Amino acid sequence: MIPWTETELWKQITNAVNIPTLTGEDIYLKEPFVELLKNHAVDIIHPDLATSGGLLETKKIGDVAMEYGHAMAMHFAGTPISFMANVHCAAATENFLVLEHHSVDVPWWTNMVTGNVQPLYEKGFAAVPNKPGLGVEPNPDEIKKRLAPGTGYFDPSDTWNNERSHDRLYS
Repeated sequence: MIPWTETELWKQITNAVNIPTLTGEDIYLKEPFVELLKNHAVDIIHPDLATSGGLLETKKIGDVAMEYGHAMAMHFAGTPISFMANVHCAAATENFLVLEHHSVDVPWWTNMVTGNVQPLYEKGFAAVPNKPGLGVEPNPDEIKKRLAPGTGYFDPSDTWNNERSHDRLYS
């Protein structure tokens, strides 16, 4: 693993191997992706919609990747609400390749939303809802069951104010 900020090193690695390279799950906003793309430092970009700047910014990232001839794989590890935002972004992005997903073995994961066609995904594919918004609604009862001990539903939290041992500059 090397930091995504090391454009020249990424380019050297990409040129030296015959397997696709990718990075980007920790990059915020489009401009740092442009640096990697214009230098053809990676083969595929890998933004995380929840941290790259949201749905519209991630769509812009995918569009600029296409301008430089690169595909976009999307990083995802979150709730079904974020999943559906990723599905909508992917469907609107011509050079979309694949959406990473970490909750396929969590039996209650899809129960955190309602109003959707179940299952949310099947045989590696997700249907894009044709309902307003993201096409799903939160299921507060299920979400409350899954909160970490000592946390409340929409209670303020200082959790993100502290640096954690797994915080890093790159993935």
